Amino acid sequence: MILAKSKYAEDALNVVTELQTYFASQLSGVSKKFGENKPFEKVEWLRDNGNHGGGSRYEARDKSIFNRGSVNVSQVHYDDDETKKLSSATAISTIIHPKNPRVPSMHMHISLTEMRDGKMYWRLMADLNPSIANEDDKEAFEAMLYKASGPFYEEGSAQGDRYFHIPVLKRTRGVSHFYLENFSSGDFVIDRTFALSFGKAVIDQYISIISAAIENNPEINEADQKEQLAYHTTYLFQVLTLDRGTTSGLLVHDQNDVGIMGSIPSHIDVELLKSWIELMPQPQDKLLESIIEALGEGVVNVEESVKKRLANAVRTHYKTYPEAISMQASGAIVPPTVQNHQ
Repeated sequence: MILAKSKYAEDALNVVTELQTYFASQLSGVSKKFGENKPFEKVEWLRDNGNHGGGSRYEARDKSIFNRGSVNVSQVHYDDDETKKLSSATAISTIIHPKNPRVPSMHMHISLTEMRDGKMYWRLMADLNPSIANEDDKEAFEAMLYKASGPFYEEGSAQGDRYFHIPVLKRTRGVSHFYLENFSSGDFVIDRTFALSFGKAVIDQYISIISAAIENNPEINEADQKEQLAYHTTYLFQVLTLDRGTTSGLLVHDQNDVGIMGSIPSHIDVELLKSWIELMPQPQDKLLESIIEALGEGVVNVEESVKKRLANAVRTHYKTYPEAISMQASGAIVPPTVQNHQ
């Protein structure tokens, strides 16, 4: 695999790879302590046969602990194509869905984007997504975000609450959200250090939360499982109809569809999705109908073939209705500015 030539991209790749290795190790430790001692397994993919980068993901293998889990790192670049506005993009993107409904899911994304004109910016996201809310977990996650983000806490929290809001359902996807878009202090070293320390703080707090939740909730009952299924369906709905990161990844290429769809929980209630069609504005009602068609009927197991159908449904929709991209989530109130490091 050919990596980006930029020193900034190289440094960013070191940051996200360190976070990936650390998180996969910590999650494997949870499996060892509470489950079947099955470490996360590495899967690699290439962009244009590796000529424009690629990436790897660590996938959960312990089904006694994890419903779904994926820790993805990618680096895509266009060093050989000066016609592209994007020079490179380097990211870690991870979502963990535990099996136990009383153990919350978590999403984290940290990335560096370099443009051809020399501008660059970081994107930092972290959000706690419980199927069944626990106020202590929320407070612990919020306290971590407050400490880890320092002076950026209010801005990141406000952007996160906007980004993860689901207008037609009048709710947010999770209970605690943080999102810094187009972030740059003007000092790359300071920003790189902040990105690494922020990511490790999120990982450490999440491992603490889920370890306690697994230990304190050894039994899983049917009522909790129903709540979890409804929440997982809401999660898919938000990701596939509102999430800009997912959509942009699918539109750029189709070489990592399974990895991008790694955030989708294992089972989805299609009947619940159908009940939301009438709430959708045009043409997003057509998008939801296409998603439902890709899933099938009843409670669907989202296996690899289903992930590919979902990816194609989203990609086809936005190629047909490119103007609908403007209807997706946005954390910013006004268009953000990007400072130039060079």
